[in-house]
Formats: sequence, structure tokens, C-alpha cells
Amino acid sequence: MPTYEYKCKKCDNAFEKFQSITADPIEKCKSCDGEVYRLISKNGNFILKGSGYYSTDNRNGSYKSEKKRLAASSIEGQEKKEISKKPDSKIKEKKDKETSVK
Repeated sequence: MPTYEYKCKKCDNAFEKFQSITADPIEKCKSCDGEVYRLISKNGNFILKGSGYYSTDNRNGSYKSEKKRLAASSIEGQEKKEISKKPDSKIKEKKDKETSVK
């Protein structure tokens, strides 16, 4: 149930009322019986208590082991790509010897 803010048109009295969404809005001021209107609330009623909230706070233990496994496999994949990109020095030496012999 939300908290609604009201303000009196006659005496400028501002107050809050905790009521159901389906409840009718308040029409009269408590202090002077003047007409009131509902204010647009700035408070979204979303509060996180504590030192802070991060997406990693509530992860289970398997997340860390899975992250390590994925990191290791990506490093191995990068090493394989680097090895395949480098020309093999032994093959190059053989080709050089063959061309110099002929």
C-alpha cells in the first residue's frame, strides 16, 4: 500500500496518508476542513539499506567456479589462436634449406 501526500488549498497544511490504491482520495483537511489535493510524490518507496548493493552480492558459490572455468577456457583458446598464427620456425628453416640446395 502506498503513502499518498496531500496539501490543503486553504491553510497549506501538508500531510501524508497510508492508504490502499483502490481507496478514495481524501477530500477535506484534518485541521481546517478545507479542500485538499493529492501531490505527485517524489518518493518511489524503493529503499536499499546497508553500505551498498551490487549485482554480485547474492550470487551462489557455483558462480565463482563457473567464472574461473570460463576464464581458463578463454585463455586456452587465445593461446591456441596465437600459436596457430605464428609461423613454425622449423618448417621455415626446411624451406630455406631446400631453396638454397636447388
